[in-house]
Amino acid sequence: MTSKLITLTALASVLSVPAFANETAYPLSLENCGHTITFEKAPESTVTIGQSTTEILYLLGQQDKITGTSVWFNPVLPAFKDINDQIERIADNDPSFESVVGKKPELVTVMYEWHVGAEGMVATREMFHDVNVPTYVMPTDCATKDNTVGSDGTRSELFSTDQLYTSIEQLAEIYDAQDAGAALVRDLKTREAQAIAKAEALNLSQGSSALFWFSSADMESDPYVAGQKGVPAYMMDKLGIDNVVTSGEEWPLVGWETIAKADPTFIVLAKMDRRRFPADDIEKKRAFLMTDPVTKEMSAVKAGRIITIDAHAMSPTVRAIYALEQIAEELPGFGLTQ
Repeated sequence: MTSKLITLTALASVLSVPAFANETAYPLSLENCGHTITFEKAPESTVTIGQSTTEILYLLGQQDKITGTSVWFNPVLPAFKDINDQIERIADNDPSFESVVGKKPELVTVMYEWHVGAEGMVATREMFHDVNVPTYVMPTDCATKDNTVGSDGTRSELFSTDQLYTSIEQLAEIYDAQDAGAALVRDLKTREAQAIAKAEALNLSQGSSALFWFSSADMESDPYVAGQKGVPAYMMDKLGIDNVVTSGEEWPLVGWETIAKADPTFIVLAKMDRRRFPADDIEKKRAFLMTDPVTKEMSAVKAGRIITIDAHAMSPTVRAIYALEQIAEELPGFGLTQ
């Protein structure tokens, strides 16, 4: 099933829930990534820093509350294209602090602490709170994760979709959309269980392994690849395959010679619209694998065992569940089953 159909199904599920069955009791206080945030009422205006919170709010039916978005990797989920086209995109990548507060939001939702956190590229949480703008950082980026270690942080435990579901439930509570949140979580849990069952049924050959390549600062430099405990590691765990990268960092830099020596059974590439780095371009990734004297000798490259997924699915987002299903659907074509 395509992600478009999945999203449409989820949207229909959310919209079919009777309204006002579980209203939020205000004032609402939540502990969020080391901060206490309190709401006297549902926010009427929101700026999103991160595609993930934008799409979650769309899935919760809160598009009318969004006045600006930023940090995009892929086109919006197809079901929300028309909605998204009507909302100002403040920045494709990192917005400025001034551009966000200039929208006078009653809440700023944040996907990554490296954008809004102790050393945030956009601002610290205190900077927003000092001008009376509350911030909500998705627990997916702080629960069991230390963002002061490595370029993208290090997790103390394998990523769990429970963190994603907590994020959805809390956002639903903030916006007094708890029924929509419950329906969305039910839909995602069902799809996750179905994807895991499909993955387990593959009965992949013992020793099957994978590499998830996100991007590279330069085509000749070491790539940013998935470490042991992030979202791709969660996918590999559910698929029953090994990660050839041993680092505990979220996105460590690993040399191609080291990767080629590990010789992953298949490779997963991130496709994105972002063009911060040369290897953000999926065609450059493919061309590099096919022509570089080291990478072209890898078994996965020679056999064409390469899968492309949305870059946004390699982060803790609803798309991670869709990508797990996609990979489970494509793997049987590689002849890896026992």
